[in-house]
Amino acid sequence: MKLISGLLSDQGLTKKAYLNALTVVLEYGASLIVGFLITPLMVAGLGNYLFGMWQILNRLIGYINPVSGRPGFALKATLANQQASTDYDQKRRYVGSTIFIWLIFLPLLIGIGGTVSWLVPGWVHAPTEYVWVVRAVAGLLVLNMIVNTLSSIPQVTLQGENLGYKRMGMSVILVLAGGCLTWLALYFKTGIIGVAAAVVTSTITTGLFYLWVVKSYTPWFGAAKPQLADARKMLGLSWWFMGWNLVTTLLLSSDVVVLGLLNSVESVTDYSLTKYVPETLIGVIVIIIFGIMPGLGSIIGTGDYQKAVRLRDEINSFIWLVATTLGASILIWNRVFIGLWVGADHYSGSIPNLLVVLAAMQLALIRSDGNIIDLTLRLSQKVLLGLLSVIISITAASIMVGIFKLGVAGLCLGIIGGRLIISVGYPMLISRFLGDSLSSQLGRMLRPILVTILLFSIAVGVDNFASNVFESRITGWLMFIISAGVTGILMLLVSFYAGLPRDQRKTMLRRIRSAAATAESS
Repeated sequence: MKLISGLLSDQGLTKKAYLNALTVVLEYGASLIVGFLITPLMVAGLGNYLFGMWQILNRLIGYINPVSGRPGFALKATLANQQASTDYDQKRRYVGSTIFIWLIFLPLLIGIGGTVSWLVPGWVHAPTEYVWVVRAVAGLLVLNMIVNTLSSIPQVTLQGENLGYKRMGMSVILVLAGGCLTWLALYFKTGIIGVAAAVVTSTITTGLFYLWVVKSYTPWFGAAKPQLADARKMLGLSWWFMGWNLVTTLLLSSDVVVLGLLNSVESVTDYSLTKYVPETLIGVIVIIIFGIMPGLGSIIGTGDYQKAVRLRDEINSFIWLVATTLGASILIWNRVFIGLWVGADHYSGSIPNLLVVLAAMQLALIRSDGNIIDLTLRLSQKVLLGLLSVIISITAASIMVGIFKLGVAGLCLGIIGGRLIISVGYPMLISRFLGDSLSSQLGRMLRPILVTILLFSIAVGVDNFASNVFESRITGWLMFIISAGVTGILMLLVSFYAGLPRDQRKTMLRRIRSAAATAESS
């Protein structure tokens, strides 16, 4: 009990970072369980066509998201940068400015969202019997976006104040409840419209929960009439965050849209199922980083750039270690997992599997550096580089899929190639902002890259030459979990000792010992 109470105490930036990371891991773990259980039910309940359509509509409507102005992102970054400030009136004016910006963009969001919802059946070549179904689902997704932009203000306030862990526990229940709503929609055969309605209901419930939490743990929270300077500052940041949200949306969603429009809706189903595990597990890295970032924002805000560089190194080492461990394990076991989960015929192949893992790993590193740049509040170059990158990615992927007919492999190659612009460009920006030279960054990356190439090559070879043996002998979930777990432990040990220099290994171990010692003494 003493150890648990120590772990849950919130003294210091480091402890808050651990608690924030633990909170998002718990939430993400709940979403993993929900996704694992609900996805096969959706495939069976909706069918290949409507499940693929659901994936496409979510991405297409997501393209409208930047039109909301994304004021919550600006609020989160501003509060993270000014955590030490006790000017609560100013912070309330920031909240007021956020609501004001939401109202400014609301008519535009409704107009564009309504237009897209009406036209989208023609874009996706929906059969006549599904035209109004597609329009209704698109309209509900637009409504969900409108509600989420406003209801997320309490949540981003907690995150900006480095208090995201205060929602621990109850928010996990909300994730599970959202999954139950989707299950009910499928159980009562309400179809894809019912699933969309369940998503809207879950968003409203979550927003009300966070409003209660922020009022309990952030006494200053409220909205004050913004001064012109406050509104102008937040609007200026919102424009750039809006641009970055467009970049992020295109980074995350273009693959499904390109494949659905230039190949087939059914191919989206197989691709989505093949990339489920890579994107889901490597997504753990991203959410942990999101939990840690507000503490780093406080350090950047005080101007301690040397410490910020050291922490970025630790973050990147962690990302690499987890991504390499999970990636190599996924390359070996994804075929077997999909066979047990929804049927082996949905597996896209070993090369597409490799490219999906590489794309997910690349995206984790990009989003980490992107969040660090956010905390400097200097976003213009980041957004412009990101827009250039996604334009090239979408163009290259479209050519690979539409002209050369390379399917999933061509799609991933085009996306990875286009993203190289920001894979190189963002470290260059960080070099300029924090004083960490690009040559020094590249030197620290060489050894981990070589280890990743070695482990991934071995894993692909195992997938190609031993998959039939695995599929014939591993016929149940228990045996699969044990086998994949042993593989993961082995890959972790090899990655840790072969890929990280001694000083980085010592730093990681010191962090773990420090957390345990602090917990025992609390």
